[in-house]
Amino acid sequence: MGEAASRAADAVGRLPLVPSDSDDVALAAVFDVFRTRGREVPTLYRSLGNAPAMLQGWVDLAWPLRNDARTPRRLRELIIMRVAQLTGAAYEWLAHFDVAVAQGVPEATLEQLTSWRTNADLDDVEREVLAMTDELTIDLEVGDATWAALAERYEPGELVELVLTAAFYSCVSRVLRTLRLPVDPTDLRLGPEWRGS
Repeated sequence: MGEAASRAADAVGRLPLVPSDSDDVALAAVFDVFRTRGREVPTLYRSLGNAPAMLQGWVDLAWPLRNDARTPRRLRELIIMRVAQLTGAAYEWLAHFDVAVAQGVPEATLEQLTSWRTNADLDDVEREVLAMTDELTIDLEVGDATWAALAERYEPGELVELVLTAAFYSCVSRVLRTLRLPVDPTDLRLGPEWRGS
């Protein structure tokens, strides 16, 4: 069977998946991060791997946002989860759920994320970041009052990190939904909006 036929046989969503064991040198820098740890290359990366340069550009932004930023990872994961919720990106929600919890976001907070404005368990810092996330994701810009609150708390570089996190993961949601990467609808980490209950 040729490589194109093999990929077509291993399609998930709208694109064929590049095999995890691909020997394409253009993919090695990304795929080897997972393969050398004995982990499966994520479905998203195998899908984006159809365009190796684009996959590299993707991780060149995503990985520093996750691992090299100065703002608390917990806040950035909260942003990611809210973006996933607002954009209906179940794959993104599931991909980051356990990370968010590991970074200190309580499961109860995630379960009640739609009502963040009235959730007494959230503090002012979290509310300010969630306000920015909602405005940027829904209105495509951040209002002056929300920005002023953030600017009092964060340095310019940290503001860049927060804005880029919300904006990039909004892009991620749109890519995931367009590629139609599947998720298990019975996964209990999904909220009722995804489980159909």
